[in-house]
Parts: sequence; structure tokens; C-alpha cells
Amino acid sequence: MADQAGEFGLRDLLGLRNRAAWLFLVILEVTIVLYMVRNFPESPLVAAIAALALVAVAGVVVLVAPGDPLPGTATLFVAAAGPLATILTSFDVEHGWSKQVWTAFASSYVLAVLVLRGRLGAAWLGVAGIGVVIAVVEAVAGLRFGVVVGSIVPVATVAGVSLFAAVMRPTQRSLRLLREEASMRAAAEAGIAAENAERNRQLGRLDAVARPILERIADGDELTAADREQCRLLEAELRDGLRAPQLVTDQLNSAARGARARGVEVVLLDDGGFAGVPDGVRQQVIEAATRELDAANEGSVTVRVLPAGRRILATVLATGSDQDRRTEIDVTGAVTVSD
Repeated sequence: MADQAGEFGLRDLLGLRNRAAWLFLVILEVTIVLYMVRNFPESPLVAAIAALALVAVAGVVVLVAPGDPLPGTATLFVAAAGPLATILTSFDVEHGWSKQVWTAFASSYVLAVLVLRGRLGAAWLGVAGIGVVIAVVEAVAGLRFGVVVGSIVPVATVAGVSLFAAVMRPTQRSLRLLREEASMRAAAEAGIAAENAERNRQLGRLDAVARPILERIADGDELTAADREQCRLLEAELRDGLRAPQLVTDQLNSAARGARARGVEVVLLDDGGFAGVPDGVRQQVIEAATRELDAANEGSVTVRVLPAGRRILATVLATGSDQDRRTEIDVTGAVTVSD
């Protein structure tokens, strides 16, 4: 009985979800049956069974159907079930007119729940429909005043729940705002935690790869040509970590470092396309990029992860003096190579 809408309804306020909702449904259905079986001695059997089934199904729909307010089709069925069931249990061509009290009582509980589902107007239209049926019965059959009054009394159930809904509306609004604030606060805390984790990861990586050479520079050691080349490669590797954090792996870092050492210009770019992509597809991109980097001895290799939502997930463009090669990896992991 999960609500597909994000709205905080009276069902949330009353705890009518999950196990509590199923318990409430059982109680409602038992109540409907206990009232409606009273029609069996006074109404045709087929009509009484049809009326019972109609109100019972309406009781299930009004509680189980997702979304608050209740969707239009379900609302129309629930609102019409009461008047239709009243008609079925009112007219007997062989035995004349019978009481409508039990059907009106059972229907009133279903319509009261309809109020809780945010359909106040439809619930009162259902009440009006039952009233019209009773009025017609009274006019045609001349029912006793006590029977008519007894059939109308159940509208008090709908009236009471409607008043309750009106009184609880400010509380409902306040609780909805509190829940929205809690969700926003949780999202902000999660964002801060993610930022802290990423910062700690970047600091740890910087400490691991840059500390030795930085300590040598701080100590005033003279750097050789090999040391300066190491600094150049290290600077490029750190830049990769900022431009394309999702591409930074030991496998790709090693291939990029080797390519740069051979004079290849390497550019790694990440525009966020890995969000929501399986790890296996991401690994396909890394392996395709690694192959191109290992094979390159000159020119340039550009690896780019495209923005999310596109059919092509990433591209690897290898440019050399003799030929250019473009590799595309789509969101399913399929690899296409074109020269």
C-alpha cells in the first residue's frame, strides 16, 4: 500500500500503511460483511451477493489503490458503489421493498475512508447518491419513517470523518513541512559526508604520490632531469584525478603514465556519465582506454566520459601521424572502433 505520490496524507498521520493498513483492511471488510449479510433474508440472493461483493471490492480499492488523493477511476468506482449496492438491496419484484439500513451503514464506512484518501467531494456525492435512492424508495414504496431515518443516520460517519479531516489539516500540513525539512537536512548531510569522503580520498592519494618528491624539494635537494620528468608525470596524474575522478584507477594511471613518458599527450575528461552505470560497463571503458594508451607511442589520446543520459557513454580518440582511431562505448558496454 505504498503511496506513489510524495504527499503526506491522512493515511500517514493515522499510520494506515504497511501492516497497520492490512489490519485496518481486514477490520473494514469484516465490518462490511457483518452488515451486508443482514440483507440476505430480505433481498434476492443474487442481488444481495452482488451488493456485498460491490461494497467489499470498494473497501479494498479505497485502501489498496496507490496515490493520495485517490486516482480518479478508483474514486469514481468507490463513490458509485454505495448507491449501486443500495439499489440492489432495495428492490425485490416479488416481495416488494426491503430495508436499506444495512447497505447504507456498510457503504458509509467505505465513503469515510474515501475522505481519508483526500476525496471529500466524491465521498459526499456518494452519500447524496445513497440519499437519492432512499428518497425514491420512500416515494414509491411509502416506507416507514423509522426505516428512512435509520438509512440516513450512517451519513453521520462520513460527516464525522470529514470534520476530523478538516481539523487535522493544519497538523497534516505541519507534519508534511517537517518531513520535507528532515529530507532536505538528510540530503544535505549526505552531500557533506560525500564531499568529506572525496576530499579525504584525494588528500590520501596526494599524500601517497606527492609527499616523497615534495619532501625532497622542501629539503633543498637538487632535482635531476629524471626527477623533473617524474614531477611532470606526477602533475599530470594529479590533474587527471581532478578532471576525471571516475577514470582514476591503478590500471589506467599506469597506462597514462607510460604513454606520457613516451611523449604521448594524454587528456582524461569526465562529464558524469558513469552515474547509475554498472561497474562492468565502467570497466569496459577503462579497459578500452588502457589498450589505446598502451598502444600509443606518439600523438595524443583523449578519453572522455560523456554527460549522463546519452546513448554513447564514453569515447577514446587516438590521434597519430599515420592514422586516427575512435573508440565508442555505449551504456550497454558495447565497444565500436572506427578508423
